Amino acid sequence: MGILLSTLRAIAYTLTNFDMALVLIILAFILYRQNKKTTVMQKMIIGDSLNSAFELTISQVVIGIFAGVLASIIISFLGVAFDENSAIYLIFLISIFFMFWKPKFICFAYSGAVLGFISLFLELISKVYAGVKLNVFGTTLNLADVNVLRIDIGGLMVVVAVLHLIEGILVIIDGKRGAIPVFTNRDDKIIGGFALRRNWVLPVALFFIIGNATDTGLTHNIATPDWWPILKNSPLTRMAKDAAVSLFAYYGVIGYSTVTFTRNKNQKALSSGIGLIIYAVALFSAAQLARLGYLYQLFVVVFAPLAHELMLNVQRYMEVNGKPKYVSGEEGIMVLEVAPDSPAFEMGIQSGDLLVEVNSRKIGTEQDILTAAKEGLNYISFKLRRGIDKFQEVSYSKLSGDKRLGIVFVPRNVPGDEMVVKYDENRFREIFNKMKDDDDKEN
Repeated sequence: MGILLSTLRAIAYTLTNFDMALVLIILAFILYRQNKKTTVMQKMIIGDSLNSAFELTISQVVIGIFAGVLASIIISFLGVAFDENSAIYLIFLISIFFMFWKPKFICFAYSGAVLGFISLFLELISKVYAGVKLNVFGTTLNLADVNVLRIDIGGLMVVVAVLHLIEGILVIIDGKRGAIPVFTNRDDKIIGGFALRRNWVLPVALFFIIGNATDTGLTHNIATPDWWPILKNSPLTRMAKDAAVSLFAYYGVIGYSTVTFTRNKNQKALSSGIGLIIYAVALFSAAQLARLGYLYQLFVVVFAPLAHELMLNVQRYMEVNGKPKYVSGEEGIMVLEVAPDSPAFEMGIQSGDLLVEVNSRKIGTEQDILTAAKEGLNYISFKLRRGIDKFQEVSYSKLSGDKRLGIVFVPRNVPGDEMVVKYDENRFREIFNKMKDDDDKEN
């Protein structure tokens, strides 16, 4: 119980301390800016935003805090600890830097590998040139002390593994939120899909082994059970039970970004989450080898990003070689997405439905649906197929002339060049900014 309360105390301190809370506010603002772009894109494609930028951001922060608490509890009970002079906090700074520079590398597998490799490189220099001293700007530098990072590689990779476990859980329960409908061309057919992107802000508490029991407000003796720590090769097992330790929490950002054309949003989030959990288990197992020596530590540092890339490549292979889910054909027009509170939503039309007939007439193209909506005198009905050979009819009788159906169709044919608006970055930015301004006025 002492470990749990101490972990929660460290998280609470991070949430209430002014300086640390300011970091959270800054990260939340960055996420809000990203979510603003997401909602504008949804409005351009769907006709309405599925969630507001504020809702998306609040959920990322609130869910992230709970996820950070869970991750911190797991790390604490495992007994992962770092030297008081360790620069383990750099993993969070590197990850945030990657978020701005190359969002793909926001994952802790990459920031952890970078930090671990630098630490191992400095350790190698300190051992090879232990007796060498350099005069740098009038100061004598002993190369034996050059490893200023003092990173425990095994502990570092266990932290990365736990964060990926938590990320996998987050992706499963929240990864589909904010999805954007997208289209691509395959075999001269248009296929629909979804682009999913979510980031969460996590406060993560870590143990630090300190040299004395000076009370700093966070340093105290923690009552520990006999079975703790779970990892018997943890640095804590080499210390007395009443060893002085400090718990401190840092803010980190974990991210998830993918595109799917072979699954719906829920299925993709589930498969991606399971993949992350499997990766977390593999990395956790590999991290135990770090206690065997320098070469094993180097292996684990290399394993982390390579195994992560392997996982992503397997998922890409499944996407490329999988059967497209959202394709219109001779039988009817496929529904990719439905706008909330729209006539289609009220009729019960869902993503993945195949519209076969409109007003008792077979649908040839998506234009047939638009024409029927204009000529139907406020009434429109559909015959649709949901699943395999499961047909049903739905109707709506309050359709006004200026009200959209709220359906994102998958076009049956690839449009000709004369029907395609050529991409122009400046023009697109102009449209994007105009829609964003309109959205601000509405809010």
